[in-house]
Amino acid sequence: HVSQNVSQSHLAGGIANAFRSDQTPPFAQMVSQLFSQSNGQQQAGILSRLVGAAGPAAASGLLGNVLGGGVQSSQITPEQAQQVPPSAVHELAAKAEQNNPSIVDEAGSFYAQHPTLVKTLGAGALALVMSHMSQHAG
Repeated sequence: HVSQNVSQSHLAGGIANAFRSDQTPPFAQMVSQLFSQSNGQQQAGILSRLVGAAGPAAASGLLGNVLGGGVQSSQITPEQAQQVPPSAVHELAAKAEQNNPSIVDEAGSFYAQHPTLVKTLGAGALALVMSHMSQHAG
């Protein structure tokens, strides 16, 4: 409910905070969980961001067998994204975070645009999002 009544930037910060917290599962695990709850359009959106952060070589290694050949972030369609297993998203997110830590903020911003998905993170992560937002309100 709250996620639909706050600014996207507040929500994005809260989500990124939850992604980084040691009180929640690792970033890669949370992203793969959100991915599995997403529609094809949302899946393509987050995959494009992860590919951009991980780099084409890492992405091709992890997704090449699913998507075929070289993987370019701008070329992932919703239909292709739906073929990618959450386990591959987990590996790609881990590689992306290692290669470019700002992907955590980017993913937070992406999921802030889809507040109904954020509900699927579970009570612990939602509590952290709420805590972050209340500390930074005003």
